Amino acid sequence: MFRKFSYLSLIALFVGLLANAQQYYLFVGSYNRDKDKDGVYVYRFNYATGALQPVSALKGVLNPSFLTLSPDGKYIYACSEAQTPNVGGVTSLAFDSSKEILTLLSRQDSGGDNPAYVGTDKAGKWLLCANYSGGSLSIFPLEKGHIAPAKQVIAFQDSSVLKSRQKSSHIHSGVFSPDGRYAFFADLGADKIRGYQLVPAAAAPLQPATPPYTRTVPGSGPRHIIFHQRLPYAYCIEEMGGAVTTYKYKDGKLDSIQRISAHLAQPVEDYNSADIHISPDGKFLYASTREYANTIFIYAINQQNGTLKSIGQESSGGKHPRNFVIDPTGKYLLVANQNSGNIVVFKRNLQTGLLTATGTEVKVLNPSSLQMRGYGK
Repeated sequence: MFRKFSYLSLIALFVGLLANAQQYYLFVGSYNRDKDKDGVYVYRFNYATGALQPVSALKGVLNPSFLTLSPDGKYIYACSEAQTPNVGGVTSLAFDSSKEILTLLSRQDSGGDNPAYVGTDKAGKWLLCANYSGGSLSIFPLEKGHIAPAKQVIAFQDSSVLKSRQKSSHIHSGVFSPDGRYAFFADLGADKIRGYQLVPAAAAPLQPATPPYTRTVPGSGPRHIIFHQRLPYAYCIEEMGGAVTTYKYKDGKLDSIQRISAHLAQPVEDYNSADIHISPDGKFLYASTREYANTIFIYAINQQNGTLKSIGQESSGGKHPRNFVIDPTGKYLLVANQNSGNIVVFKRNLQTGLLTATGTEVKVLNPSSLQMRGYGK
């Protein structure tokens, strides 16, 4: 008993020391509507209390609606959902953690209107972009945080059954598989998850996978897809269908094994589900749904077969929870409520996965994307 207690105590001490050796920062993207207004915000995050303290903000980027961090945390990539034809772009920023400031580095055209998502590979060599209104995807080489012109742009002419939302393709996200060999793009307008193999040396580095796409339920509107950290499964949240689908994953192929609700009981044509994330320990999955629901749905992940079990739900604490993030320690979940202009901090129960509001929230104009990382002191 003494040995077991001592071992667990040492593990807890190590985790605590590691957390205390880091300063965590929250990066916030927003719809600023004007590039001369602040669009990306930086907050210091207190691991012990969940408190947020503003430290800096950046102008010069129009509607940085989605952010992603480079693997080393030195750079931030943003897409400009300009909501104006022919001005969609991707931008890179450098973050100096000692001075707590952001600096503009580079910008490129995104290859389509209203880019809604950017993602990088684990080596930090490639940037994917999903152009929502343009119905296209693009890939950019990266070099020390600078974005080179697009190496490839692929546009689609496709549609699906819900004509109010699916008259044409709408690429809503782009992510790499865990091994970096494949890239997947959720096409909300076509009810497809499109797959590509990455061939870095080729003139066109994205080559169609086998199969080239996975069909989703008609009218579901796949939005964001994520991969489990350790298990061979992927999960996709469906915007209109208000559901999460679980896929068995192997060598560029997705096989659907489960579809579970991510909405309240009231039936509607378009549930407006939004974001999806897995806890750092890989045991729980969270999904947000906007509009009338404004709720975070909570699921336990079966560690043997990857399936989900609904275990709870929590009000987002505002309106239109477009995006949320789990801090690197797994102790907190922070939600960006776009329409009510607030970011709400929840405490996560590490054993049950359930959420409790901490009472901490900050006001930000139209927050749309959250990213968090720790930096050595």
